[in-house]
Amino acid sequence: MLKDFFLNEVENAVLKGIEANAIGQMNEYKKGSLIIEKPKNQEFGDFAVNVSSLARAARIAPPMIAQSIINYLEPQGKYYTNIIGGFINFKVSDDLLTNTIEEILDKKENYGKGKNIKKEKILLEYVSANPTGPFHIGHGRWAAMGSALANLLKFYGHEVYQEFYINDAGSQIQKLGNSLRIRIRQELGENVDFPTDEVERKNYYPGDYLIPVAKKFLEENKGIDINKVELQTLCDFAKTEMEACQRKLLEGFRVYFDKFYSELDLHKSGKVEARYKELMNKGFLYEQEGAMWFKSTQFGDDQDRVIKKADGSNTYLTADIAYHADKFDRGFERLIDIWGADHHGYIARVKASLEALGYHSENLEVLLGQLVNLLINGNEVRMGKRKNMVTLDDLIEEVGVDATRYWMCMRNIDLTLDFDIELAKRSTDENPVFYVQYAYARVCSILRNAILEKLNPETGEKMPAPMNESELDNLLNNFNKNLILNTTDTAKALILKLEEFKSVISMSAQNRTVYTICRYVQELAGEFHSFYNSNRVIGEDKELMKSRLALVAAVKITLKNALDILAVSAPERM
Repeated sequence: MLKDFFLNEVENAVLKGIEANAIGQMNEYKKGSLIIEKPKNQEFGDFAVNVSSLARAARIAPPMIAQSIINYLEPQGKYYTNIIGGFINFKVSDDLLTNTIEEILDKKENYGKGKNIKKEKILLEYVSANPTGPFHIGHGRWAAMGSALANLLKFYGHEVYQEFYINDAGSQIQKLGNSLRIRIRQELGENVDFPTDEVERKNYYPGDYLIPVAKKFLEENKGIDINKVELQTLCDFAKTEMEACQRKLLEGFRVYFDKFYSELDLHKSGKVEARYKELMNKGFLYEQEGAMWFKSTQFGDDQDRVIKKADGSNTYLTADIAYHADKFDRGFERLIDIWGADHHGYIARVKASLEALGYHSENLEVLLGQLVNLLINGNEVRMGKRKNMVTLDDLIEEVGVDATRYWMCMRNIDLTLDFDIELAKRSTDENPVFYVQYAYARVCSILRNAILEKLNPETGEKMPAPMNESELDNLLNNFNKNLILNTTDTAKALILKLEEFKSVISMSAQNRTVYTICRYVQELAGEFHSFYNSNRVIGEDKELMKSRLALVAAVKITLKNALDILAVSAPERM
């Protein structure tokens, strides 16, 4: 990565200068204190390192310390330098730029993958919705971001497993069964409805989505007396149907879990009770007012937490303790959870429980996400969880999988997302996903036209293609490196953006962000469009054409790699 390369050059030069006693009064330097950035004025260079922070220790002015450091650089034709104030600016040589094109064409789908990283076995858990109804828009954001993050971490080099925790052990399943009974009775012609009292209504799920479930139940159980059907039978039927509906939607949304983990099975396995007893035996529980409390304050929480109520039932925390411990017991080195921002206070208690049980709580990462504001014609759409909800299924049907996934990943997870439905549907440059996909389709069109026979508009006769398929496939060995930059500055800007993909992947994987991938592909698309508008790729000069086609092929590879991480399609025609 060029950023790392230049930063390392400066830091090594600083160490050499100190050893030679040639950088003021500095006698030591710790690597990692300098940063590299893009100069505000592109005429200064392609990269810049600000060494002003070293001036105090050296007791000399920033320009002087920059000059002292330059004396110990070894460019060897790879770059050129200049000094502006306390900034050392670097201009990349043509050889370094063309090496990037060769690297992309050589590595293809592996371009951008991490090198020499510490590989971890990671369990990424996200969505984990109750099996009581369709996914709402918020679930869609976690689904898109979680699956993209999994793709990113795998691409970077980690071993990643994706898990969906089914919350099927609480009272909500009984509510679901009772709600299905009402819908079945309605299908049988009975004059019955859900309670109108607001408090009582909360004990049901009155959404219309249970109507087809009721129809299916009656179809499979013809002539049944609904009043004699046990509640558990209805609970199991409704839960099975809702889970099937959720899984089908996830698959269509390009979200693939390695495991659907049932909370009910966790309880049945005895693991919840076993962890409760373990905490008890270690002396981390105490009784107060009939309830059992966990001494979570001993492990950094702001207050102790109830894990067994006075009536003997467990709290949500009890199962979560056992679930997270089980994750580590299954051999995962790092756990990453995606939760809603309203669960912020829950992190400390889960980490405290892991510490109490002897696990390393720092190996649990929780990403807190804000919700989605859905806009239609500039007006926000209210989203209810039960009735008249705007579901994820509705949104996908309206704008498509690609737009939904891209828009859901476009902002950092800790920011509220305004999802503009009308803009997401537009086939214009204002729509970011269209802008990026159009760039990819244009790239494919250029490469197709390079081997396409055309008709002479005057004679109607076939004209030979600019090059054949074999030549196009072997651009790596054939293109003239000295000609690739024989064009406007847009080629250099485009190559630098292609090279940046490696650092974007590294930064995004380490920071657990996917919005940075969206931002990158938009910037890459912009640089490509600028290059295309300034240069004729397919022309009479065959050597120049081959060089520019090599650059175009590199754009195709990089865009495809990035879009694959986002699980957004890369259309060859639009």
